[in-house]
Amino acid sequence: MKVCIAEKPSVARDIAEVIGAKQRKDGYYEGNGYQVTWTFGHFCTLKEPHDYYEQWRFWRLEDLPMIPPSFGIKLIENSGVEKQFKIIETLVQQCEEVINCGDAGQEGELIQRWVLLKAKCTAPIKRLWISSLTEEAIRNGFQQLKNSDQYNNLYAAGSARAIGDWLLGMNATRLFTKKFAIGKVVLSIGRVQTPTLAMIVARQKEINAFVSEDYWELKTLYRDTEFTAAIDRLGNVEKAQKGLAYLLEHPFEVTSFEKKDGKEGNPRLYDLTALQVDANKKYAFSADDTLKYVQNLYEKKLVTYPRVDTTYLSEDLHPKIPGILQDLTPYAALTAPLLTQPIPKLKTVFDDKKVTDHHAIIPTGVYPGGLGLEEKRIYDLIARRFIAAFYPECKISNTTVLGKVGQVPFKVTGKQILEPGWKEVYANDVSMKKEGEEEEKFIPDFVVGESGPHTPRIHQGKTSPPKAFTEASLLRAMETAGKQVDNEEMRELLKDNGIGRPSTRANIIETLFRRKYIDKKKKNIYATQTGIDLIDTIQTELLKSPELTGQWERKLRLIEKGEYAMDTFKEELIQMVADLTKEVKTAGYKTITFAPEPPPAPEKPKKERKPKEKKPVVLDELNCPKCKEHPLKKGNTAYGCANFNICGFKIPFEFNGKKLTDKQIQDLVTKGKAGKYLLDGNFSVQKN
Repeated sequence: MKVCIAEKPSVARDIAEVIGAKQRKDGYYEGNGYQVTWTFGHFCTLKEPHDYYEQWRFWRLEDLPMIPPSFGIKLIENSGVEKQFKIIETLVQQCEEVINCGDAGQEGELIQRWVLLKAKCTAPIKRLWISSLTEEAIRNGFQQLKNSDQYNNLYAAGSARAIGDWLLGMNATRLFTKKFAIGKVVLSIGRVQTPTLAMIVARQKEINAFVSEDYWELKTLYRDTEFTAAIDRLGNVEKAQKGLAYLLEHPFEVTSFEKKDGKEGNPRLYDLTALQVDANKKYAFSADDTLKYVQNLYEKKLVTYPRVDTTYLSEDLHPKIPGILQDLTPYAALTAPLLTQPIPKLKTVFDDKKVTDHHAIIPTGVYPGGLGLEEKRIYDLIARRFIAAFYPECKISNTTVLGKVGQVPFKVTGKQILEPGWKEVYANDVSMKKEGEEEEKFIPDFVVGESGPHTPRIHQGKTSPPKAFTEASLLRAMETAGKQVDNEEMRELLKDNGIGRPSTRANIIETLFRRKYIDKKKKNIYATQTGIDLIDTIQTELLKSPELTGQWERKLRLIEKGEYAMDTFKEELIQMVADLTKEVKTAGYKTITFAPEPPPAPEKPKKERKPKEKKPVVLDELNCPKCKEHPLKKGNTAYGCANFNICGFKIPFEFNGKKLTDKQIQDLVTKGKAGKYLLDGNFSVQKN
């Protein structure tokens, strides 16, 4: 018997259906020589300090640094996890071969390897490596199973990342908390979290220190075109008035007229970060929400694997592009022009050298039916970007006109779209305009040397502070280790030195929010006083520098490629933690009192109220406890998830011949148990 282990029950169900394991058992499917079981995310974690030595349970400076002799893993303490792991362990120890069907990425590899390690697997292991969950992709993947050893470097990189985060997080958090915190405040330090917070704090300080100043500019209208003086802004109104008086005495003369035709290259296909950036700009989705929505689309077979950091496709996908475009029936009006001629094999789209484990996020061609609004919006972004990649380039005309009034130089620039090309895909969608992109502006033809009357004026403005981070701009800053880069090709080159991985950045931002180090006003992210105090306390630049953290990230990527030893990375981190501990222990930094939580508002006098009538239980208002995204819906024999075909959750009206009351169903859904009944790890009703 061959045992397949997927990362989620829904994925296991899809795989089981394709390979013929159609008999449902407790915790797995069976049939056709296969048993298909599943985890639900992380089952194992690195051991905690007290699992190595009891004295490490207590936070004491004298016990630091904590360096375990070797790192071990343990099962997460959760009854559902423990039950499902027992099933996996039993199947693995009795099988002839294991097929690792985890998500095809570093995190997926780590999840499955740790489970197999904990289960003491001795059977040969194969790897299913696919980029989408369509039936065709699963079938082809099983016909081309890989040897698990091919992914040993990926596993090593995942292990090195986890160990590095443990070494720095566990030691530095205890170190700074015991050295500097007052009361019960915990100062959380992280390999990726702290430099990210440092970037936000630095921007916050620039904004706080900024003093707005008035300035004046000279402008003039000549032939219905407004020119701006090409000189430094004026610091006071008196100078501006003198300038205006001077302009009134002289005619306007054109000194240069230049018109150049150019092109605007097509937008790159999406990697995860670019998708999160656009979703935040257009719909104000958080990075975490976007990751959740696109993961759902992947599991519904609508898009390819999302946790990627490349914007390219492998060259062998080129012949499949027309078929995918043909299948995008909701976008038939946009795809029709592309299907009348061969799809070009563009180097900006197809490049094997830029693709490692996975390619960019693209639609699979499966019809996107039955989607909620949020998922529909994310799908639309991916589908339009995919279509736009194969449209002609946008042809533009850039015009620059120079002039002078007396000795004062003037300038105006304009841009016209001659042929919209790929911009037709985004017609009327102003939200997708690139940041800082110039609006289309018509400039008439001028003749050098022409001269005539003009209408000058003074424009008064105020200097603006630096822009606060949004989730979109923060993700970009994490991707480029703090460097401000607009050029897409340059961003590609910097990705190896980015902070964190595409799949983890959203969680880092959410962690900073959760720990009250940052907050949000509308779309803008700002550092709280606690966040600022924490960064001010950390004198070690190594912990705060995005560039240095980016270098660690680069080494992890080299481990993944087999070009750097995991043990070397671990030794470097151990040495860094030892040096940091020595430095902080002996430091005489002034202790900072971290900003306490704001006191609760004084209670208002309570008004006497009449007792409310007890509301009846409305089960249709409850969310499904399994997918947590869709409401319950009443069927003929059971309440089930409104997205039952994908999720599969249901609670029958009757169990063992006894009818369940609405209150019992409500408690099972919200609390997981109701008297003598409970929901097990597979979300099935069982006797307690």
